[in-house]
Formats: sequence, structure tokens, C-alpha cells
Amino acid sequence: MDESRALVVAVRSRLAAAGDARKAPEMQRYMKSELPFRGVASPERKALAKELFAAHPLPSAAALRTAALALWREAGYREERYLAIDLTGHRAYRAWQTPALLPLYEEMIVTGAWWDYVDEIANRRVGPLLRDFTAELTPVMYAWARDEDLWKRRTSIICQLSFKEATDTALLTAAIEANTGDRDFFIRKGIGWALRQFARTEPGWVRAFVDQHPDLSPLSVREAVKHL
Repeated sequence: MDESRALVVAVRSRLAAAGDARKAPEMQRYMKSELPFRGVASPERKALAKELFAAHPLPSAAALRTAALALWREAGYREERYLAIDLTGHRAYRAWQTPALLPLYEEMIVTGAWWDYVDEIANRRVGPLLRDFTAELTPVMYAWARDEDLWKRRTSIICQLSFKEATDTALLTAAIEANTGDRDFFIRKGIGWALRQFARTEPGWVRAFVDQHPDLSPLSVREAVKHL
């Protein structure tokens, strides 16, 4: 059994052993998930991930992709997909965070199609790639801002949440303006979230942006100016 498959088998086995059948149904209801839960809460899952990733090191970026995709595509429980995302962010594999992983993240975003997956990937995977590989990723985010998939559009809007002074305001503007007419809750909320976060760094810019964009939804505006 190769390293990738051994990790996948170990993850499934340990999640099964750690699961709480009493908690699982409520977790599934809360997340509106078609996939059932094992009933492993986030702190326990994080501890489990740390242990398993240390016990089953992967030898290459290709092995990382193979393991993450197996956990993702073959998941019978939602926590398996959470572990797939956790795996891609494991600190031992920081050097492998290059644009070559973007297709993996794109698949997770499109097929996951829900906020718990997408927000983590947008902020902690795609965002750092955009920061480290600006020339390669910026055109992709412009394209995603107009993609037919709403979760790719949400990603383009919120991927700079942690950028502060390094925020590319031209990209942020383009991503928001491409989506102001969309009535989907997650798009409107994402716009407000992105503006609210940037307002911590540039409140004047955000205030002016809101004033200059009367077509923003009330939800987006409320979120944007919450702390102004």
C-alpha cells in the first residue's frame, strides 16, 4: 500500500472510531449536508489530523494531490472532506503550495458547493496562492469573478480577506462589480464580508466604494459598514 492510500485508510478508520453517533445527525442538519457526519467535532478533528499527518508523511506534491482527491471524491462522511482540506494546508507541505494545486482547489470549490468548504479554501488556500503567485493567480481570479459557478465567484470576492494593506483594490472592485446584480445570499454576504474586512484597514476607501455603488444589495451594505 502506497503512502497516499495508507493515509486515506488511516483517516477513515480513525474518524469511524472517534465518531459520536449522537452528535452526527444534528451536525448534518446544521450544515444542510447530503453527506452524513461521523460526529467528530472540529477540535477533535484537528487533533486527529495532526496525529495522522505526522504518522503518514507524504513524499511528493503528487502524493498529496492523490491522497486529498481520494479523501474528497470517495468521501462517505463530511469529515473526510474536511480532512482532505486540512491535509492540503498541512505545514509540512508548505513548499508544495504552488499554482499546480489550483485545479485541486477548484474541484473542491465546485463540487463542494457550500460555505464550510469554500470559505476555508478561498481564504487559506487560494488567497495565499494569490499572494505568493500574484502574476499567475490574478488573471484567474478576474475570470472566476465572472464564472457561471457562484462558489468560484464567491472565492474571487473573499480570497483577499487577510491581505490588509496588500489588498488589490482593482481586483476587489472588479469581483464585486461583476456580482452586484446577483441576488444569491452567499454572493451578497460575501461582498459585504470582503468590504467589512477591508474597512478595518481602509475605512475611507470602503465608505467611498459603498457611496459610489448604490446598486449594492442592502445586505452587502449592512455588512460593509457594520464597523464604520
